[in-house]
Amino acid sequence: MSGLHIPLGGGPDGTRTDHAVNVLAPNPGIMTLDGTNTWLIGDGEETIVVDPGPDDADHLERVRAHLDGRRVTEILLTHGHFDHSGGARSFAALVNAPVRALDPRHRLGGEGLADGDVVTVGGLEVHVHGTPGHSFDSLCFWLPQDRAMLTGDTVLGRGTTIIAGDGGLADYLRSLDRLREAAERLEAKVLLPGHGPVLTDPIAALDGYLAHRRERLDQIRAAQAQGARTPREIVRVVYADVDRSLWPAAEMSVRAQLDYLERL
Repeated sequence: MSGLHIPLGGGPDGTRTDHAVNVLAPNPGIMTLDGTNTWLIGDGEETIVVDPGPDDADHLERVRAHLDGRRVTEILLTHGHFDHSGGARSFAALVNAPVRALDPRHRLGGEGLADGDVVTVGGLEVHVHGTPGHSFDSLCFWLPQDRAMLTGDTVLGRGTTIIAGDGGLADYLRSLDRLREAAERLEAKVLLPGHGPVLTDPIAALDGYLAHRRERLDQIRAAQAQGARTPREIVRVVYADVDRSLWPAAEMSVRAQLDYLERL
């Protein structure tokens, strides 16, 4: 990768590598951080759009304007959660392009996506990595020309991701291990997340994620030893110093971790 441009202020909007640029959706929040990162990947007159974001007409028009006349060949989804996929159908109609995803419910006029697939646009390749865990249908996309991995919600630009109700911690830990191995083997230079700023030290970011998960599991075991039994009781112990507005999300992750521990 010959260059990474981060806009003044350090925010994700406008962040670019040589062949990918982010257009930030206006849906900031506790779960979405600055908003959803919509990534445009292309070289020349053709572009792939990854995660159009929510069904927000202004955002979708802004993405189309950013294309500057280039043709969208395909729309790819890292997973089917609404903040990433909600605008896919509307955007597909705007640019006359198919939507490809692992989950058939989110496909539109195109083939599915699966681990090992390679999608091409112009002279570029996008390699599909199956990374279930945050959700059952989570995918990451490797852009070898930029040595960049688009991580969706599997790895965020800051903080850590939750294990959603359609995900699982065992799968997630395997996916993190796989991403860690791939980042080292492929000599990845940057992670391009679905929310938050880019991560310019992929190995450190993934090691941090794995360490955090091990620490949380140890904390939950300790809370259980102190008598906490329900997810809510465990959240009160383990997340006592965390803003209470985040407790519902924390409770979701605790449920996933308890399920994981029960299966060991």
